[in-house]
Formats: sequence, C-alpha cells, structure tokens
Amino acid sequence: MLSTTLPLSALIFLAATIYTSVGHAGASGYIAAMALFGVAPAVMKPTALCLNILVAAFATWRLYTAGWVNARALWPFLIGSVPLAFAGGAIQLPGSLYKVVVGLVLLFAAVRLMVDPRKTTTTANAPEPGPPLMAAIAIGAGIGLLAGLTGTGGGIFLSPVLLFAGWAGARQSAGMTAPFILINSIAGLAGNYLSLSAVSVEIPIYAAAALAGAVIGTQMAIHWFSPATLQRVLAVGLVVAAGKLILTSFSS
Repeated sequence: MLSTTLPLSALIFLAATIYTSVGHAGASGYIAAMALFGVAPAVMKPTALCLNILVAAFATWRLYTAGWVNARALWPFLIGSVPLAFAGGAIQLPGSLYKVVVGLVLLFAAVRLMVDPRKTTTTANAPEPGPPLMAAIAIGAGIGLLAGLTGTGGGIFLSPVLLFAGWAGARQSAGMTAPFILINSIAGLAGNYLSLSAVSVEIPIYAAAALAGAVIGTQMAIHWFSPATLQRVLAVGLVVAAGKLILTSFSS
C-alpha cells in the first residue's frame, strides 16, 4: 500500500500547494491524482470532498485574516449554489459517465491554469461593481450542481467568471472562491453522507499532506510570489489525468 499511498500523498500535497496559492482548495487536483493511480470513482468523490473541506476551511481562515473575503458579494452565488450542490451530491453517476464528466472538468481546470494564470495572483485591485443579483444566483446554481455531481467545490469555475466579468479583482476573487468552495463542498457531502463509508482508509495521510500544502500555498498567495510556472506544470498533469479518465470510461 505504501507504494501507492506515498506518491499519491505527494501529488495531493503538490495540488493543495498550487491550488491554495490562487484561493482554491484543490479538489480537481486530488481527483486527477487519484485517477492517475486508478482509484475507483466511488472513492474519488467523497475523498476529494473531505480533503476539499479541510483545505478550504484553512484557506478561508487565512484569506479572511488577510482581509480578502467579501461576504456581501459572495452570498448571491451561495443562494443558488448550495441547494444544487446538495442535490448533485445525492446523485451517484454511473462510473463511466462520472469519468467523462470529471475528465471534462479537469480539462477545463487545465485550460484555466494554463491560460495566463498570473491573473489570479496579481496584486492589482480591480473595480468591484458587483454581479447582478439574478445573474449571480443563476451562475451559482449551475456551478453548484456541477460541484455536487463531480465532488469538487466549483471554485475552478467561479474565479474565471468573477475575473472575466470584471466583478472582482484577483485578490477579491481568491477571497470569494475559498469560502464558496468550503460551503459547497459541505453541501455536496451532506447530499450523500452515506458515501463517507467509501472514503479511502488512507484519508488521514492524505489530509496531512493536503493541509501541509495549504499552509505553504496560502503563504505564497498572501506574501510570496506568483506560482505561474507551477500552475502550468499542474495543468499538464490534469490533462494526462483527464485523458486517462475519459479513455478508461469506454472500457468500463
């Protein structure tokens, strides 16, 4: 077991470090790592959500103390996302379909990390006109459903929406994304709490690796440097994992 647990823990640590450096919690990275080691879909989803909750809670606390969290701008997204994340969490997709859906999510995440990742870590403060209420609720609902279905927190979709629409600057986006991920991950797991029985028995080791990565990643986000190169390296790994998931779905 150690031959798998240790390298998988190293990849989880790497994913947590890079993702938390841009205000995310790393679920798509954890799923990608587990996919590379052939972990069953039924184990991937609850394990990724558990790690996501731990890391997002730490990241939210760190970014809140740094003054980056804007609850007023966040709540409309949560109104739409939480019920749908709960509903999505209650749906157990067939193994082959789950692999295809998650593979596409990982490809989106890879593109998101590959295309000008420095936007997420710049220190420039952009104007904050705030999103229209109904648009934020609708967008939150769509992201929440996808988050619940796939076992991710949805942050990989929220942050580009905030940035590209001009609703938040880089720091504000990171500050909104971490608590969004935390709350939706809890909702997704609550939607199918029975799936906790499928969580990997190595979860304490993976949790320690993820938390260690979060400590470093949030330090990078707040005080150190832009991890643009590391993000692009991770993007390549996500593409490989996505390809493996999608290809193996046809033989399931």
